Amino acid sequence: MGEHIEWVPITMFIGMTIVLFALVWFRYRGRSEVQQTIRAALDKGQDLSPELIDRLGHPKPSKDKDFRLGVIWLALSISLVAFGFGIPDEEDVARIFMGIASFPFFLGVGYMILHKFTDHE
Repeated sequence: MGEHIEWVPITMFIGMTIVLFALVWFRYRGRSEVQQTIRAALDKGQDLSPELIDRLGHPKPSKDKDFRLGVIWLALSISLVAFGFGIPDEEDVARIFMGIASFPFFLGVGYMILHKFTDHE
């Protein structure tokens, strides 16, 4: 049983690395596509105002962005707690995972509070 426990943190860090890589990659691709759009418009002789370029480079965030982030962080904390309870024959594992899950839980609660008190026009 003990030889399989060491795979848990290895798998967790590999998963986190993959997720972070995907976030960076998709952000890069999005910015690259915006630049290609601006270049194509300039090549065709279109006149682009600074306001339009700014809007293309920095799109307006969704009014529900804080709510969605809160739900994601809360779901992550719940999954960590469930994972801790799913490990058999270890007494303190569930408590350890509840402690780890408290970080994304409070981030989720913070985003929910921001969503509640932010002006949604």
